[in-house]
Amino acid sequence: MVDGDIFEERAVVVNRPERNYLLLESEDGRFASFNGNRLACTSEADDSTVWDRHGRNELIHVETGTVVNKVSSSTSSKFTLSFPSKLELNSEDLVSVEFEETHGPAELPSVYLKHLKEDGWVCLPCILDSKIVEGLELVACTDRYEGRTRVRAHAIAQHVAVAKTAAEPLSLWLIRQYMGIPDIRLSHAPAMAVLYKDDGQRDVQGWHSDFPYHWGTGVRGQVPTPTRETVLGVQRNVCVSDFTKERGATAFKLGSHALDRPPPREWGQAQTYRRGYRAQHGLPYTGPDADVVEAPGGSIILYDSRTWHRAGVNRTDHPRAAMLQAMTPMYVFPKNDTSMAFKAYRESEAFAQSNERERMEIQQLMVHEFTGPGGEFAIGPDQELTESLRT
Repeated sequence: MVDGDIFEERAVVVNRPERNYLLLESEDGRFASFNGNRLACTSEADDSTVWDRHGRNELIHVETGTVVNKVSSSTSSKFTLSFPSKLELNSEDLVSVEFEETHGPAELPSVYLKHLKEDGWVCLPCILDSKIVEGLELVACTDRYEGRTRVRAHAIAQHVAVAKTAAEPLSLWLIRQYMGIPDIRLSHAPAMAVLYKDDGQRDVQGWHSDFPYHWGTGVRGQVPTPTRETVLGVQRNVCVSDFTKERGATAFKLGSHALDRPPPREWGQAQTYRRGYRAQHGLPYTGPDADVVEAPGGSIILYDSRTWHRAGVNRTDHPRAAMLQAMTPMYVFPKNDTSMAFKAYRESEAFAQSNERERMEIQQLMVHEFTGPGGEFAIGPDQELTESLRT
């Protein structure tokens, strides 16, 4: 370690919630939604879809306080809803729709949206249930599966937990609301980022802003500054492992998205932290003007892609895993091709284990299309042309 390397970032601690609310999910993956007088099924998850237990066979709608009865079905974990006669139904006969309780948020989604709009970031603590978290650990080969040999290709086709996380409905609703557009895309396939123990010499990541801005990276195609109210990207980082400062949780300059400009060079931009640079110059900025968000595994951190950040430094003996997803409006050219990963998913056991909503959501997120005189076309790479450009 070079003289002057310190770890004095401010720790922003997001605690494990004492309890999480429920979503009521139907067989096709839609959710029971209530607007005060009408019960419906929806693919979106917002305040109207958040419920809680209330008595032995009752549920309470958190936003309105309306209590409904659970009527057990032939399958013990599933039930129909019985509600006061004054409530209306939509065009579906929801009396016969079976639901099951699934893991929900710790707060109403509108609370998270307020935080995201005001601060440019938000953490959804423990938004993923324990089975999904274990599946992500299996793919990342960390935590309970540390030491397992990792498979690098197409994480979304390796385990249904990756697909369910990519289609997690509350974070998607927040991203769409923050960007102001319903039609969003994954700009690269969901990928595991595993950070191993630092030896004081290995290459580290410098400060930068994420795709499509790419400020501080030195790559081609950076977004000209500023973009003001137009949001061109939101990063969705899933804490597969517990994120702590010592274990290499992501470092941020929270609120820097509002500056609408790259991180300063003196902080050590990513473009300067190439091979061997650390040995001479030490770590990028790790002082008290930076922040580290600490959160338990199964949490999702959303942040405006303009936010200055860098990977942390793992000073423990155990690897730290995150699942990274760059989310952009559909009109932004993608960072990487996602078509091969989507096709691998569609041919996998993970696809067979996904419900209808998840399949449609992932297709919308991963298949980039254009509309021309001849109809709608999925965009994919031209391998022959790509090879010709390399010669």
